[in-house]
Amino acid sequence: MAKKVLVVDDEKLIVKGIRFSLEQDGMEVDCAYDGEEALQLATENTYDMILLDLMLPKMDGFEVCQHIREFSSVPIVMLTAKGDDMDKILGLEYGADDYITKPFNILEVKARIKAIMRRTSPKQPKKEKSKVVENGDLKLDQESRRLFILGREINVTAREFDLLELLVLNPNKVYSRENLLNLVWGHEYPGDVRTVDVHVRRLREKIEANPSEPKYVHTKWGVGYYYQG
Repeated sequence: MAKKVLVVDDEKLIVKGIRFSLEQDGMEVDCAYDGEEALQLATENTYDMILLDLMLPKMDGFEVCQHIREFSSVPIVMLTAKGDDMDKILGLEYGADDYITKPFNILEVKARIKAIMRRTSPKQPKKEKSKVVENGDLKLDQESRRLFILGREINVTAREFDLLELLVLNPNKVYSRENLLNLVWGHEYPGDVRTVDVHVRRLREKIEANPSEPKYVHTKWGVGYYYQG
């Protein structure tokens, strides 16, 4: 089945270029040119990926991303102006999984999209291994990529799931922020370790009863993060 992507940008030439390139790779592409239209399409359709520009008419990319996160964990990649580090961090805070800076090379965009789709596609587990990982009152379904705590499903983004999955599968192993960035985001990822901190903070807000005194994802000061169920 063809992957379905929503491209959101008020610059129609950019949208046209991305759409043409993705369709050449067999993807199905919907387009939106303002925030309200983007949110409506995201509400009415199921997408494998959303490319979302930050500066949009009617509703900016931050707002759109925040609203989408209320009902969907679809991977969202923000398009931000080159060098605007604060916008990148804010985008992650609002629920984006990744960002690409403008101006960009369409080949880079396609490579990043495909890399994220590979990571977020349901995994085909080996037969001898369980596709459900249970650790205390936390349960990860690796095939459907769903998270449950005390039997209640927790809505996390694709990147948050990847991060938690790595930690849960390796309990009590301390990972440095640099190591997590390489393992979860990939060696080619242009971001810095603040990205990891933002995602850990967001994850704790969702899974911890008291994020300041975490039960699951712990900090080893001066070293990194680890999971303890």
